[in-house]
Amino acid sequence: MIEQLTQDAIALLKKLIETQSFSSEEEQTAGHIEAWFTNHNIDYNRTKNNIWALNKHFDESKPTLLLNSHHDTVKPNSAYTKDPFKAIVEDGKLYGLGSNDAGGCLVSLMATFVYFYNHENLKYNLVIVASAEEESSGPNGLNSMLPIIPKVDVAIVGEPTLMNLAVAEKGLVVFDAVVEGTPSHAAHPNDDNALYNSIEALQWFKDYKFEKSSEALGDVKLTVTQINAGAQHNVVPGHVDMVVDVRVNDAYSNAEIAEILQSQAPVTRIIPRSLRLNSSCIPMDHDLVKAGIAMGRTTYGSPTLSDQAVLSCSSLKLGPGDSTRSHSADEFIYISEIEEGVKIYVELLERVM
Repeated sequence: MIEQLTQDAIALLKKLIETQSFSSEEEQTAGHIEAWFTNHNIDYNRTKNNIWALNKHFDESKPTLLLNSHHDTVKPNSAYTKDPFKAIVEDGKLYGLGSNDAGGCLVSLMATFVYFYNHENLKYNLVIVASAEEESSGPNGLNSMLPIIPKVDVAIVGEPTLMNLAVAEKGLVVFDAVVEGTPSHAAHPNDDNALYNSIEALQWFKDYKFEKSSEALGDVKLTVTQINAGAQHNVVPGHVDMVVDVRVNDAYSNAEIAEILQSQAPVTRIIPRSLRLNSSCIPMDHDLVKAGIAMGRTTYGSPTLSDQAVLSCSSLKLGPGDSTRSHSADEFIYISEIEEGVKIYVELLERVM
Protein backbone atom coordinates (compact mmCIF):
# COMPACT_ATOMS: atom_id res chain seq x y z
CA MET A 1 0.00 0.00 0.00
CA ILE A 2 2.81 2.41 0.84
CA GLU A 3 4.48 1.85 -2.52
CA GLN A 4 1.28 2.55 -4.47
CA LEU A 5 0.46 5.61 -2.38
CA THR A 6 3.98 6.90 -2.99
CA GLN A 7 3.64 6.52 -6.75
CA ASP A 8 0.26 8.26 -6.61
CA ALA A 9 1.85 11.07 -4.60
CA ILE A 10 4.64 11.53 -7.15
CA ALA A 11 2.07 11.66 -9.96
CA LEU A 12 0.15 14.35 -8.04
CA LEU A 13 3.33 16.35 -7.48
CA LYS A 14 3.96 16.39 -11.22
CA LYS A 15 0.48 17.86 -11.74
CA LEU A 16 1.07 20.47 -9.06
CA ILE A 17 4.37 21.52 -10.63
CA GLU A 18 2.69 22.01 -14.00
CA THR A 19 -0.08 24.17 -12.51
CA GLN A 20 0.71 27.78 -11.54
CA SER A 21 -0.01 28.36 -7.85
CA PHE A 22 1.57 31.63 -6.73
CA SER A 23 0.40 32.73 -3.28
CA SER A 24 -3.30 33.68 -3.34
CA GLU A 25 -3.58 32.13 -6.83
CA GLU A 26 -3.89 28.46 -5.81
CA GLU A 27 -7.37 27.70 -7.20
CA GLN A 28 -6.21 25.14 -9.74
CA THR A 29 -3.78 23.25 -7.50
CA ALA A 30 -6.53 23.12 -4.86
CA GLY A 31 -8.65 21.40 -7.50
CA HIS A 32 -5.95 18.78 -8.15
CA ILE A 33 -5.73 18.07 -4.42
CA GLU A 34 -9.52 17.72 -4.18
CA ALA A 35 -9.49 15.24 -7.05
CA TRP A 36 -6.70 13.24 -5.43
CA PHE A 37 -8.62 12.91 -2.16
CA THR A 38 -11.77 11.96 -4.08
CA ASN A 39 -9.89 9.24 -5.96
CA HIS A 40 -8.75 7.83 -2.60
CA ASN A 41 -12.26 7.92 -1.09
CA ILE A 42 -11.38 10.60 1.45
CA ASP A 43 -14.10 12.91 2.75
CA TYR A 44 -12.58 16.39 2.57
CA ASN A 45 -13.52 20.05 2.94
CA ARG A 46 -12.44 23.14 1.04
CA THR A 47 -12.16 26.56 2.65
CA LYS A 48 -11.08 29.06 -0.04
CA ASN A 49 -7.89 27.42 -1.37
CA ASN A 50 -7.22 25.29 1.72
CA ILE A 51 -8.13 21.60 1.46
CA TRP A 52 -8.56 19.73 4.73
CA ALA A 53 -9.79 16.42 6.06
CA LEU A 54 -10.21 14.40 9.28
CA ASN A 55 -9.43 10.73 9.76
CA LYS A 56 -12.50 8.50 9.35
CA HIS A 57 -12.73 7.53 13.02
CA PHE A 58 -12.17 10.98 14.49
CA ASP A 59 -12.85 10.91 18.25
CA GLU A 60 -13.30 14.23 20.07
CA SER A 61 -12.04 12.70 23.32
CA LYS A 62 -8.56 12.16 21.82
CA PRO A 63 -5.77 14.67 21.14
CA THR A 64 -5.40 15.85 17.57
CA LEU A 65 -2.26 15.77 15.43
CA LEU A 66 -2.14 18.19 12.51
CA LEU A 67 -0.35 17.28 9.28
CA ASN A 68 0.26 20.41 7.26
CA SER A 69 2.13 21.62 4.22
CA HIS A 70 1.40 24.18 1.51
CA HIS A 71 0.70 24.15 -2.22
CA ASP A 72 1.46 27.76 -3.08
CA THR A 73 4.81 28.82 -4.53
CA VAL A 74 6.96 31.88 -4.97
CA LYS A 75 7.46 33.20 -8.50
CA PRO A 76 10.33 31.61 -10.43
CA ASN A 77 13.53 33.65 -10.56
CA SER A 78 15.21 34.73 -13.78
CA ALA A 79 18.07 32.22 -13.46
CA TYR A 80 15.97 29.16 -14.39
CA THR A 81 17.37 27.19 -17.31
CA LYS A 82 14.48 24.68 -17.30
CA ASP A 83 10.78 25.42 -17.65
CA PRO A 84 9.67 25.96 -14.02
CA PHE A 85 6.16 24.75 -14.89
CA LYS A 86 7.21 21.46 -16.45
CA ALA A 87 7.81 18.37 -14.33
CA ILE A 88 11.09 17.03 -15.69
CA VAL A 89 12.69 13.84 -14.36
CA GLU A 90 16.43 13.54 -14.97
CA ASP A 91 18.98 11.42 -13.11
CA GLY A 92 16.53 10.65 -10.33
CA LYS A 93 15.63 14.32 -9.82
CA LEU A 94 12.14 15.76 -10.28
CA TYR A 95 12.58 19.37 -11.44
CA GLY A 96 9.98 22.12 -11.26
CA LEU A 97 8.77 25.12 -9.28
CA GLY A 98 7.52 24.01 -5.88
CA SER A 99 8.93 20.49 -6.18
CA ASN A 100 11.15 20.90 -3.13
CA ASP A 101 9.30 23.75 -1.37
CA ALA A 102 7.05 22.22 -0.45
CA GLY A 103 5.34 19.93 -2.94
CA GLY A 104 7.34 16.86 -2.03
CA CYS A 105 6.46 17.35 1.63
CA LEU A 106 2.79 17.95 0.89
CA VAL A 107 2.22 14.89 -1.27
CA SER A 108 4.19 12.71 1.15
CA LEU A 109 2.00 13.87 4.04
CA MET A 110 -1.12 13.32 1.95
CA ALA A 111 -0.03 9.75 1.23
CA THR A 112 0.64 9.24 4.94
CA PHE A 113 -2.80 10.58 5.84
CA VAL A 114 -4.47 8.19 3.39
CA TYR A 115 -2.48 5.31 4.88
CA PHE A 116 -3.92 6.00 8.33
CA TYR A 117 -7.34 7.31 7.25
CA ASN A 118 -9.33 4.12 7.93
CA HIS A 119 -7.36 2.96 10.99
CA GLU A 120 -9.33 2.49 14.17
CA ASN A 121 -8.18 2.99 17.77
CA LEU A 122 -5.48 5.52 16.97
CA LYS A 123 -3.91 7.35 19.91
CA TYR A 124 -4.26 10.67 18.03
CA ASN A 125 -6.90 12.01 15.72
CA LEU A 126 -5.46 13.20 12.42
CA VAL A 127 -6.32 16.38 10.55
CA ILE A 128 -4.54 17.30 7.34
CA VAL A 129 -4.49 20.80 5.85
CA ALA A 130 -3.06 21.43 2.39
CA SER A 131 -2.76 25.15 2.91
CA ALA A 132 -2.52 28.25 0.76
CA GLU A 133 -0.60 31.53 1.09
CA GLU A 134 2.32 30.18 3.13
CA GLU A 135 4.94 31.91 1.03
CA SER A 136 3.30 35.31 1.48
CA SER A 137 2.12 34.79 5.09
CA GLY A 138 -1.25 35.78 3.68
CA PRO A 139 -4.55 36.09 5.54
CA ASN A 140 -6.17 33.06 3.88
CA GLY A 141 -3.63 30.39 4.74
CA LEU A 142 -3.22 28.04 7.68
CA ASN A 143 -3.80 30.89 10.13
CA SER A 144 -7.35 31.26 8.77
CA MET A 145 -8.00 27.53 9.23
CA LEU A 146 -7.26 27.31 12.95
CA PRO A 147 -10.72 28.52 14.04
CA ILE A 148 -12.33 26.10 11.55
CA ILE A 149 -10.54 22.79 12.10
CA PRO A 150 -10.66 20.93 15.44
CA LYS A 151 -8.33 22.14 18.18
CA VAL A 152 -4.80 21.02 17.41
CA ASP A 153 -2.60 19.58 20.18
CA VAL A 154 0.57 18.95 18.19
CA ALA A 155 1.59 19.41 14.56
CA ILE A 156 3.96 18.11 11.92
CA VAL A 157 4.65 20.86 9.39
CA GLY A 158 6.00 19.60 6.10
CA GLU A 159 8.99 21.61 4.93
CA PRO A 160 12.25 20.28 3.43
CA THR A 161 14.49 19.14 6.30
CA LEU A 162 16.17 16.08 4.73
CA MET A 163 13.75 14.17 6.99
CA ASN A 164 15.61 15.33 10.09
CA LEU A 165 13.74 16.85 13.02
CA ALA A 166 13.56 20.64 13.19
CA VAL A 167 12.57 20.81 16.86
CA ALA A 168 12.55 24.63 16.90
CA GLU A 169 12.14 27.41 14.37
CA LYS A 170 12.96 31.08 14.57
CA GLY A 171 10.17 33.63 14.51
CA LEU A 172 10.18 36.85 12.51
CA VAL A 173 9.45 40.49 13.23
CA VAL A 174 9.94 43.14 10.54
CA PHE A 175 10.26 46.71 11.81
CA ASP A 176 9.90 50.02 10.03
CA ALA A 177 12.32 52.49 11.65
CA VAL A 178 12.66 56.23 11.09
CA VAL A 179 15.60 58.53 11.87
CA GLU A 180 14.64 62.19 11.69
CA GLY A 181 16.58 65.40 11.07
CA THR A 182 16.06 68.89 9.73
CA PRO A 183 15.42 69.24 6.01
CA SER A 184 17.39 71.96 4.26
CA HIS A 185 19.10 73.16 1.10
CA ALA A 186 22.38 71.32 0.57
CA ALA A 187 24.24 74.61 0.16
CA HIS A 188 23.53 75.76 3.72
CA PRO A 189 24.98 74.51 7.03
CA ASN A 190 22.94 71.80 8.75
CA ASP A 191 24.01 70.13 11.99
CA ASP A 192 20.90 67.94 12.03
CA ASN A 193 21.25 66.00 8.77
CA ALA A 194 19.03 62.90 8.97
CA LEU A 195 21.48 60.89 6.86
CA TYR A 196 24.35 61.62 9.23
CA ASN A 197 22.07 60.96 12.20
CA SER A 198 21.37 57.52 10.77
CA ILE A 199 25.04 56.53 11.10
CA GLU A 200 24.63 56.10 14.86
CA ALA A 201 21.48 54.04 14.38
CA LEU A 202 23.09 51.78 11.77
CA GLN A 203 26.11 51.21 14.00
CA TRP A 204 23.82 50.45 16.94
CA PHE A 205 21.83 47.89 14.95
CA LYS A 206 25.07 46.34 13.68
CA ASP A 207 26.54 45.96 17.18
CA TYR A 208 23.44 45.17 19.25
CA LYS A 209 23.26 41.71 20.81
CA PHE A 210 20.20 40.32 22.55
CA GLU A 211 21.20 38.78 25.88
CA LYS A 212 19.37 35.45 25.78
CA SER A 213 20.59 32.69 23.49
CA SER A 214 18.86 29.39 22.78
CA GLU A 215 20.28 25.88 22.78
CA ALA A 216 18.26 24.97 19.69
CA LEU A 217 18.18 28.27 17.79
CA GLY A 218 21.23 30.22 18.94
CA ASP A 219 21.11 34.01 19.08
CA VAL A 220 18.46 36.41 17.88
CA LYS A 221 19.55 37.69 14.43
CA LEU A 222 18.99 41.40 13.72
CA THR A 223 19.68 42.78 10.23
CA VAL A 224 19.02 46.13 8.58
CA THR A 225 17.83 45.11 5.12
CA GLN A 226 16.58 48.34 3.53
CA ILE A 227 17.34 52.05 3.79
CA ASN A 228 15.77 54.93 1.89
CA ALA A 229 16.14 58.71 1.99
CA GLY A 230 16.23 61.76 -0.22
CA ALA A 231 14.63 62.75 -3.49
CA GLN A 232 17.08 65.14 -5.16
CA HIS A 233 20.74 66.06 -4.99
CA ASN A 234 20.42 69.52 -3.49
CA VAL A 235 17.95 68.81 -0.68
CA VAL A 236 18.91 67.35 2.71
CA PRO A 237 16.05 64.98 3.58
CA GLY A 238 14.10 65.34 6.79
CA HIS A 239 14.09 61.63 7.57
CA VAL A 240 15.70 58.29 6.75
CA ASP A 241 13.52 55.17 6.53
CA MET A 242 14.95 51.77 7.45
CA VAL A 243 13.63 48.22 7.47
CA VAL A 244 14.94 45.93 10.20
CA ASP A 245 14.56 42.15 9.94
CA VAL A 246 14.71 40.28 13.29
CA ARG A 247 14.81 36.47 13.48
CA VAL A 248 13.67 35.56 16.97
CA ASN A 249 14.77 32.56 19.02
CA ASP A 250 12.57 30.72 21.50
CA ALA A 251 13.99 32.68 24.45
CA TYR A 252 11.90 35.72 23.51
CA SER A 253 8.39 36.45 22.37
CA ASN A 254 7.98 38.83 19.46
CA ALA A 255 6.34 41.32 21.80
CA GLU A 256 9.44 41.28 24.04
CA ILE A 257 11.67 41.96 21.03
CA ALA A 258 9.51 44.93 20.06
CA GLU A 259 9.60 46.33 23.59
CA ILE A 260 13.39 46.10 23.74
CA LEU A 261 13.97 47.81 20.41
CA GLN A 262 11.37 50.50 21.01
CA SER A 263 12.96 51.38 24.35
CA GLN A 264 16.63 51.18 23.31
CA ALA A 265 17.18 51.75 19.59
CA PRO A 266 18.50 55.29 18.80
CA VAL A 267 15.79 56.07 16.25
CA THR A 268 12.83 58.45 16.28
CA ARG A 269 10.39 55.58 16.03
CA ILE A 270 10.42 51.86 15.27
CA ILE A 271 7.17 50.05 14.58
CA PRO A 272 6.65 46.28 14.07
CA ARG A 273 4.61 45.32 11.02
CA SER A 274 3.27 42.23 12.79
CA LEU A 275 3.93 40.30 16.00
CA ARG A 276 2.13 37.09 15.01
CA LEU A 277 5.03 35.14 13.48
CA ASN A 278 6.50 33.79 16.71
CA SER A 279 9.21 31.19 17.18
CA SER A 280 8.12 27.56 17.46
CA CYS A 281 9.34 24.48 19.27
CA ILE A 282 8.46 21.02 20.52
CA PRO A 283 9.72 19.52 23.79
CA MET A 284 12.61 17.12 23.34
CA ASP A 285 10.75 14.56 25.45
CA HIS A 286 7.67 14.61 23.20
CA ASP A 287 6.76 11.18 21.79
CA LEU A 288 7.26 12.38 18.21
CA VAL A 289 10.78 13.59 18.93
CA LYS A 290 11.74 10.49 20.88
CA ALA A 291 10.39 8.28 18.10
CA GLY A 292 12.31 10.22 15.45
CA ILE A 293 15.55 10.02 17.40
CA ALA A 294 15.01 6.27 17.90
CA MET A 295 14.73 6.02 14.09
CA GLY A 296 18.14 7.65 13.71
CA ARG A 297 16.94 11.12 12.70
CA THR A 298 18.98 14.08 13.95
CA THR A 299 17.55 17.20 15.61
CA TYR A 300 18.31 20.86 14.91
CA GLY A 301 16.92 24.38 15.12
CA SER A 302 15.70 25.92 11.87
CA PRO A 303 16.47 29.54 10.89
CA THR A 304 13.77 29.63 8.20
CA LEU A 305 10.13 30.57 8.68
CA SER A 306 7.15 28.32 7.96
CA ASP A 307 3.49 27.92 8.88
CA GLN A 308 4.70 26.78 12.30
CA ALA A 309 4.78 30.48 13.12
CA VAL A 310 0.98 30.71 13.25
CA LEU A 311 0.55 27.70 15.54
CA SER A 312 0.26 28.02 19.31
CA CYS A 313 0.77 24.29 19.97
CA SER A 314 3.97 22.26 19.96
CA SER A 315 5.09 21.61 16.40
CA LEU A 316 7.76 19.66 14.55
CA LYS A 317 9.09 20.64 11.12
CA LEU A 318 9.91 17.56 9.07
CA GLY A 319 9.93 16.74 5.39
CA PRO A 320 11.74 15.38 2.32
CA GLY A 321 13.96 17.68 0.32
CA ASP A 322 16.66 20.18 1.22
CA SER A 323 15.91 23.71 2.43
CA THR A 324 18.92 25.09 0.52
CA ARG A 325 17.15 24.27 -2.77
CA SER A 326 14.06 26.30 -1.88
CA HIS A 327 13.48 29.38 -4.06
CA SER A 328 16.52 28.44 -6.15
CA ALA A 329 16.78 28.24 -9.93
CA ASP A 330 15.96 24.83 -11.41
CA GLU A 331 14.44 23.69 -8.11
CA PHE A 332 14.23 19.92 -7.72
CA ILE A 333 13.63 17.07 -5.32
CA TYR A 334 14.99 13.54 -5.63
CA ILE A 335 12.34 10.91 -6.31
CA SER A 336 14.08 8.79 -3.68
CA GLU A 337 13.57 11.56 -1.12
CA ILE A 338 9.81 11.34 -1.59
CA GLU A 339 9.91 7.55 -1.33
CA GLU A 340 11.95 7.81 1.87
CA GLY A 341 9.75 10.61 3.16
CA VAL A 342 6.53 8.59 3.00
CA LYS A 343 8.18 5.61 4.71
CA ILE A 344 9.61 7.74 7.52
CA TYR A 345 6.37 9.65 8.08
CA VAL A 346 4.45 6.37 8.29
CA GLU A 347 6.94 4.71 10.64
CA LEU A 348 7.12 7.79 12.85
CA LEU A 349 3.33 7.87 13.27
CA GLU A 350 3.13 4.11 13.78
CA ARG A 351 5.51 4.50 16.70
CA VAL A 352 3.32 7.12 18.42
CA MET A 353 -0.14 5.91 17.38
